[in-house]
Amino acid sequence: MSRSLMMSIAAVERDTGLSKDTLRIWEKRYGFPSPVRDAQGERCYPMEQVERLRVIKRLLDVGHRPGRVVGLPPEDLQTLADRSADAQGRPTRAGRGREPETTAVTTPAPHVLRPGHATPSLPGDWVEGALARVDAHDVAGLKRLLAQAVPTLGLARFITEVCAPLLKAMGEGWLRGRFQVPQEHWVSQCLQQSLHAAIHALPPTDPAQAPRVLLSTFPGEPHSLGLLMVEGWLTLQGAQVINLGAQTPMADLIDACENHRADVVALSFSASAPAHLVQDALPAFRDRLPPRVAIWAGGRNPLLARRAPAGVMVLDDLGELSRAVQSWHNAQGVGTPA
Repeated sequence: MSRSLMMSIAAVERDTGLSKDTLRIWEKRYGFPSPVRDAQGERCYPMEQVERLRVIKRLLDVGHRPGRVVGLPPEDLQTLADRSADAQGRPTRAGRGREPETTAVTTPAPHVLRPGHATPSLPGDWVEGALARVDAHDVAGLKRLLAQAVPTLGLARFITEVCAPLLKAMGEGWLRGRFQVPQEHWVSQCLQQSLHAAIHALPPTDPAQAPRVLLSTFPGEPHSLGLLMVEGWLTLQGAQVINLGAQTPMADLIDACENHRADVVALSFSASAPAHLVQDALPAFRDRLPPRVAIWAGGRNPLLARRAPAGVMVLDDLGELSRAVQSWHNAQGVGTPA
């Protein structure tokens, strides 16, 4: 890509997931990025700076803090990215690690495949097959593989054994330079399409026995694919999920909570979510909701574990999400849907 190309601050925000405010603060505090000004005086960023910002964003997503990484030169950033990729490890294969507990989950019978399209036998084989198609830029091949995986594994195992480890492997590969941004984008689209179709194929839940769960993130937290995975998981547990997508303003969340008579608001906070979302926005949101409405918070943001606001239930994994639904049923005196 030509180094003479420039991107506006709005385009950089969309491309990297780093907000305009964050970019301006880093410019003042760390001296990077260092945009030029166009004829209208607006910030424009050379592509080499955008590529460096992409690496920084990925490092933030795996837990590094801005003060450690923003000022690093490109070669040191890549060294740190390689080390972080090593620390992330490889996708979990069958028999390694603990699979999240499920309730009321059934796995459909294996899908009959056309000759020449063998079904992988282990969870890691699905992921390795998907990664091979990503390496080959084979969008149609990945769609076929995912279309086979959903009915073969069932939605619960598709989420835990394909979606989650594939996203983790994509992140590791991105850090190492194996994958580029366009590959990430079309893989995300393929997964979203598969999850949407699988969720819509599920039988409807019983409104009399199902908690109504609003699902979203605060503005400044753009990750939406994880929300879709949680939607699928909650639906399997018998919840009625209203997925508002990412970055819903607080006032709109409060209105939606009232309009849908929500029992729970579930929010996601990634490792790179701005600290004020956990420290300030989350307790303010709790104060503005009726006490009867539960707030569940999940994600990899370390502040959740250290400084979770009063009245907020922090859920570390999908197993805890299942138990939270069960606890809701127990509190309401109704049984878990069979």
